[in-house]
Amino acid sequence: MAEKIIIVSDSRAQAPAVPAILEAPTGRVEDQLARPLHDLRISVTDRCNFRCVYCMPKAVFDKDYDYLPHGALLSFEEITRLARLFIAHGVEKIRLTGGEPLLRKNIERLVGMLAELKTVHGRPLDLTLTTNASLLAHKAQSLKDAGLRRVTVSLDSLDDATFKRMNDVDFAVDDVLKGIDMAHQVGLGPIKVNMVVKGGMNDQEIVPMARHFKGSPYILRFIEYMDVGASNGWNMAEVVPSAEVARRIHAELPLEPLGANYTGETAARWRYLDGGGEIGLISSVTQAFCKDCSRARLSTEGKLYTCLFASRGHDLRALLRGGNNDAEIGSVLAGLWRGRADRYSELRTINTSGLSGRANKVEMSYIGG
Repeated sequence: MAEKIIIVSDSRAQAPAVPAILEAPTGRVEDQLARPLHDLRISVTDRCNFRCVYCMPKAVFDKDYDYLPHGALLSFEEITRLARLFIAHGVEKIRLTGGEPLLRKNIERLVGMLAELKTVHGRPLDLTLTTNASLLAHKAQSLKDAGLRRVTVSLDSLDDATFKRMNDVDFAVDDVLKGIDMAHQVGLGPIKVNMVVKGGMNDQEIVPMARHFKGSPYILRFIEYMDVGASNGWNMAEVVPSAEVARRIHAELPLEPLGANYTGETAARWRYLDGGGEIGLISSVTQAFCKDCSRARLSTEGKLYTCLFASRGHDLRALLRGGNNDAEIGSVLAGLWRGRADRYSELRTINTSGLSGRANKVEMSYIGG
C-alpha cells in the first residue's frame, strides 16, 4: 500500500522572486480568470482546542503533535504590514481564522491594529473572525471594543452526543450557544452559524438546526463536507448535496431562493416563505463557485495560498524578514495573484475520482476554512 502523505504545514514553500520592475498598486488586480483580489483570510494559529473529525482528527493531531513554535508565527506587526499591502491591491474584507483564532494570545490587539486600516476607497474594512465559540462568551466584548465587526461560529449539531462525537473533546452545545448569544448582545453581527454536514454522522440534524435558528437574528449556513487536506479520510459518499439539504428543509419549512448579496458570495441564499429569516448553502463539492472566487489565504507563518485546496504556498515571511521593502513585496503579491488560475472545485466536480484522492493538499487547520 502506498504511504499516505499528510501535509499539515508547508515547509516546501519558497520565497517568491521579486520582479525586476516594480509596480505601484492601483487598487485592483485580477487573476488569469479575471477574478479580482477582494478577500484575505488570515490564519493566526495552527492550534485548536477541538478535534473535529473533518478538520483536526485525533489520529493525526494527538497529544504528541508538534505545533509550530511561536517564533515561526507571523507577528501582529507582520500580519498588519501584509494586510496593508493586500488592501492596496483591492482587499476589502479580512477574516481571522485558525486553528481556533481565539487561542492566539492578545488577539484583541491584532484586531485593533487591523481595524485602523482603510480600504483604497477610504472605508472601514469588513473585519470578521471565525470561531468554535469555546472562548467567545469571555472575549466577545473585548473583540467588539477592539474593532471586530462580526463573527461566524462553527456548530455542527444541537444534539450533545452528536456534537461531542464531532468535536471529539466533550464540548457541550450550550456553551457554544452562550457564546453566540453573548456576541449578539455586544453587537458582533450579523452572526453566521456554519454547520458542516457529514452524511451518516450529523445529517439527521439538518432540520432540527433549521428549526432552532429560524426566526432568530442568526443566519444558519450548511456546508458540504469537503476534501480539504488528507487527514480527514474524505469520501464522496459522505457528502450530502446542498440540493438534498434544501429539499429536507423545504419539506417542513418552505423556502424560496434569494439573490446573492455580492459577486463571489460563497453561500447560495434561501429565505423562509413565512418571513422567518434565511439560510445559506455552501456547495463547493456539487456546485463549485470557483469562477467568482476572490479569496487569498495567509497561513499562520506567512505562506500565501491562492486556493483552499492548494498543495503549495508562497513564503511571504521570508520576504518580510529578509529586508524587502513594501514596494517589492507589493509587486510580488500583484504578480502572484495575476498568475493565479486555480479552480480545483470545478475540476473536482467534473472528475471526482481523479482529484479527490490527491494526498498533498495542505490541511484546512493550517490555512483556515
